[in-house]
Amino acid sequence: MGDSKNHRPTLVAEKRIPTKGTKPEKTIRKKAGLKSKSRRNQRTSSAPRTWYGKLLKRVFSVVHLIGRLTWGFAWRFGLITAALLALGTGIQYTRLPDISELLDGRARGSVTLLDRNGRVFAWRGKQFGGAITDETVSPHLRNAIIATEDRGFYWHFGISPRGIIGAIWINLREGRGPLSGHGGSTITQQTAKLLCLGETFDPKSGLSEAQFEKNCRQGSIWRKIREAVFAVAMEFKFTKSGILTIYMNRAFLGAGAQGFEAASQRYFGISAADVNPGQAAMLAGLLVAPTRFAPTNNLERSQNRAATILRLMNEQGYLKEKEYQEARNSPAHLSSAAAAQTGGYFADWVMASGPRYFTFNTTEDVIIKTTFDQILQGAAEQAMLDVFENKVRTGSKAQAAIVVMSADGAVRAMVGGRQTKVSGAFNRATQALRQTGSLFKPFVYAAALDRGYSPLDIVLDDAFCMYISGSGNWCPRNYTKDYQGEVTLTQALKDSLNIPAVKVSEAVGRDHVRRVASEFGINRDLAQGPALALGTSESTLIEMTGAYAGILNGGSAVIPYGLLELRLLNDEAPVMGREGGIGNRVVRERTAEELIWMMQQVVAEGTGTRAAQPDGRPVAGKTGTTQAARDAWFIGFSADYVAGVWMGYDDNTPLTGVTGGGLPAEIWKETMIRVHEDLPIRQLSAQTPQQTSQFDRTINGESPNSFLGNLVREILGSGG
Repeated sequence: MGDSKNHRPTLVAEKRIPTKGTKPEKTIRKKAGLKSKSRRNQRTSSAPRTWYGKLLKRVFSVVHLIGRLTWGFAWRFGLITAALLALGTGIQYTRLPDISELLDGRARGSVTLLDRNGRVFAWRGKQFGGAITDETVSPHLRNAIIATEDRGFYWHFGISPRGIIGAIWINLREGRGPLSGHGGSTITQQTAKLLCLGETFDPKSGLSEAQFEKNCRQGSIWRKIREAVFAVAMEFKFTKSGILTIYMNRAFLGAGAQGFEAASQRYFGISAADVNPGQAAMLAGLLVAPTRFAPTNNLERSQNRAATILRLMNEQGYLKEKEYQEARNSPAHLSSAAAAQTGGYFADWVMASGPRYFTFNTTEDVIIKTTFDQILQGAAEQAMLDVFENKVRTGSKAQAAIVVMSADGAVRAMVGGRQTKVSGAFNRATQALRQTGSLFKPFVYAAALDRGYSPLDIVLDDAFCMYISGSGNWCPRNYTKDYQGEVTLTQALKDSLNIPAVKVSEAVGRDHVRRVASEFGINRDLAQGPALALGTSESTLIEMTGAYAGILNGGSAVIPYGLLELRLLNDEAPVMGREGGIGNRVVRERTAEELIWMMQQVVAEGTGTRAAQPDGRPVAGKTGTTQAARDAWFIGFSADYVAGVWMGYDDNTPLTGVTGGGLPAEIWKETMIRVHEDLPIRQLSAQTPQQTSQFDRTINGESPNSFLGNLVREILGSGG
């Protein structure tokens, strides 16, 4: 008997087959939110894995592992890089000076040359022009710079990844290296490059300034990284206005102009504050290639580039349609001084004549006022070009040089070669030492007249020889190879006879001839032998023209000069004045006046007739042709100006069919016609000689015929 309370119910297993009215398991699982396994899935899960399934799983595992490692390395590397860039940016930030110290980065100063009227005609060195800001320049200029160089300047943080990627793509597509050609640099990056990433030029480094700047522009990857860091530091240090101000002052814009103020003055003769849209576009167009697009090199190309900038300004809303069309229809033109590009030879000569520490090596901005006359320079250049174009065979390599000066030695114009719009070129007017030939003869006769001879004294033009110790007989010949017998000194000079010149030189003494020539400014190594009278010594065109100026001014020596006054920019008092002008008297005034009369006959009826002026203006001069016609000269003067012309080949090749009385005389004539335009005709201070020689009557008591002829016969001897 058991206790009913402790009775346990009989355990009965659940029925596996549902009875009627019982819901199936599938329905129960669905209600419970459980998914039932299909028989297929049950079979698959229970089936053994295939080999490719295992392979895929392993591949996925490897890829997942690589991804995790790459990501781990990338974010750590990025974090370190960001930290280094931040550190570099911070260091550059602390090193950046105040903006005012970054505006003028030139290692040397510049020289501005003014003509006799105070107008600028030439520049040397890098011109700065004074500091400007983005607020003081013309808004058109500021907008042109932004439109062409960096349209997103006001929104980026110093670098433009999109711009860099685009530039790399363009470079690769055009077959260049990724960093060659287009740089994709922002204005901030360009400014960083202009600042050479904070480095300054050291003259003691052994590099030239040009080499230093080239290194600053190199495009290596490391340099680009440093440039980006420097650019970001600038963005933190300066405002956008400050960065643009530095950029506008430091950019090189061709023709020696650094900064937009200097460029505006250089090309248009106005301040950067006053440029119109067309001028602003032309200036902004120089940024991409200053030398190529400089309007002084090719104005049309520069104007086409400016048209592109104007279109960009219009598209970006900086110019209204009407303003755009007006600017397109009225392209910018150069100022008269910039367009002329005149006086390059003269400017180089003046620079060389001044102290180097105020010219080529100046650390200050220097202003030099000169004797230069732009109108006379244009006259000389045009005269030479006209003669070569119309009277010299095409393709000739012959050269010519011209100097025009006043009687006191003030040089007014200078042409150093057929290429007139140059600077730094070989100057044949001041640097070429050439034999003077018969151009020297006036100084022989000056020595004779100063000793008392008369222009009407007689000398015998006949065949003769001289014995020269160590050389034997020397037998000079006239250019025409014939003899004229008894001739006056005037006729001997007029026809440029060699034998009478030698006889007169020997009669008055070579030492005296050398003294007269030397004191007139021909102070090179003058020949010691009798050939001295025939101009075998060498000289330059400017020296010979200066010597003839001494004849015009009445017999006093002159030192040719071009510098009137040198001062520092913004200083009123000059540092130095002129060095040159009229010096000591060389011959008597009457001697000079008689010699002028003799030289008038050269032009009136002698070897220089092709130099005569069509308006009848009195002029005097002398031709000169050296041995084998390697040099041909004509130098002469009016009452107002002295002009000298040389013609020849640089390699000493003989001229063909050219003498001093030919093309040089014609160039001289055309020059003087233009030089004297609108000037009244003035008489020369010429002294007409008496019919008989006072010297012969009082000293010798013999006829003029016998005196000089017998004297030279006695000294030299005659004969073949």
